[in-house]
Amino acid sequence: MPALTDVLAALDALWPPERAEQWDAVGTVCGDPDAQVGRVLFAVDPVQEVADEAVALGADLLITHHPLYLRGTTTVAASTFKGRVVHTLIKNDVALHVAHTNADRADPGVSDALAGALDLRPVRPLVPDPADPAGRQGLGRICELDRPETLGEFTERAAARLPATAQGIRASGDPDRTIRTVAVCGGSGDGLFAEARAAGVDAYLTADLRHHPASEAREHSDLALVDAAHWATEWPWTELAAAQLDEISDRHGWDLRTHVSRKVTDPWTAHAAAAAPFRVFAPDPASASPA
Repeated sequence: MPALTDVLAALDALWPPERAEQWDAVGTVCGDPDAQVGRVLFAVDPVQEVADEAVALGADLLITHHPLYLRGTTTVAASTFKGRVVHTLIKNDVALHVAHTNADRADPGVSDALAGALDLRPVRPLVPDPADPAGRQGLGRICELDRPETLGEFTERAAARLPATAQGIRASGDPDRTIRTVAVCGGSGDGLFAEARAAGVDAYLTADLRHHPASEAREHSDLALVDAAHWATEWPWTELAAAQLDEISDRHGWDLRTHVSRKVTDPWTAHAAAAAPFRVFAPDPASASPA
């Protein structure tokens, strides 16, 4: 079995930490560099449920997309929920490593995995990384469909192929509009509306679309918007990442097993669709009480 330090070196080659956004917190959170690694669990969120899963699995390393401590901390006390995660992992000799925006920018990365789950053909990054002379790395992906389909059909495609969540899939635009090209961005992507418009794509699929940015984006152009759950757009990366580590393990002759968590850690747990189209009810002046 490889030492943790060897596995971490391989992970840093896949997702160089220097490619992460300046505000991000990537890399190793806890773990003994000399410890041996035989099982690795991939997940999106480093929450207690996932930490417990890693312990039950007998994993030596947990790799998550989201950071445990994004904005820093002054305590890892077990009385806090993040501190409890740290205590659980350390007490059970489970290392924790984070690949966040450095995995977003990678080739292949989070948005490539999202495109693959949707059976789209990535063409180029939505926002190329200026440090990549090959022009393959960067945020988001501009993709092509194998055949044109309506926005309604593409929305159904997303609902069928992404992991199921309470939110489901929302779309903004004419359901009968023809879609040939799509920009995708795993995770929160409403900061890239201008880039999606400039790319000239028919639709933009991402997560966490907010009312005002989405409304303004629709006013600027006829770009169709498709909004999925944050967790659902990033979970496909865990399968891609596990396959990448499997390939490295085979190449080095390591005795290493990878696993992908299938626990749904999306925070939303229920959804109720409107029973009928919304109507504005005007009061009947005749029934109004006299002043």
